[in-house]
Amino acid sequence: MTTPDSRLPRFHLAIPVDDLAAARRFYGDVLDLPEGRSSDTWVDWNLHGHQFVTHLSPHRPEPVRNAVDGHDVPVPHFGLLLTPPEFHALADRLRAAGTAFVIEPYLRFEGLPGEQWTMFLLDPSGNALEFKAFADDGQVFAA
Repeated sequence: MTTPDSRLPRFHLAIPVDDLAAARRFYGDVLDLPEGRSSDTWVDWNLHGHQFVTHLSPHRPEPVRNAVDGHDVPVPHFGLLLTPPEFHALADRLRAAGTAFVIEPYLRFEGLPGEQWTMFLLDPSGNALEFKAFADDGQVFAA
């Protein structure tokens, strides 16, 4: 697992889930994130060096969809920028786990600035995740 450059700040993200056991199976077993502290109502995860927390909550906002490259992208969503080998290994692990993709892994913006591999999926509580990989990391913020 890669971790952020020690000079960069780490982010903290907390999201609602409706089943902590299902969140543990998905984030711990499927995504292979190390579990940190927890209680009866929340679990801390190490998301590649970032503090990611799943909080038990029955109330969830309805997602919307925005058109991007011919696909309906769920909003809000979060995820990671991986290397291409990490991206493809994760896609294989998700397929092996029987994960249903909202948007199957594919190469977006091929031949254009910002070319990237991307995939979207939902966790067991319906939170949208995007994982992506740029062949040229200098293209992350390309205009």
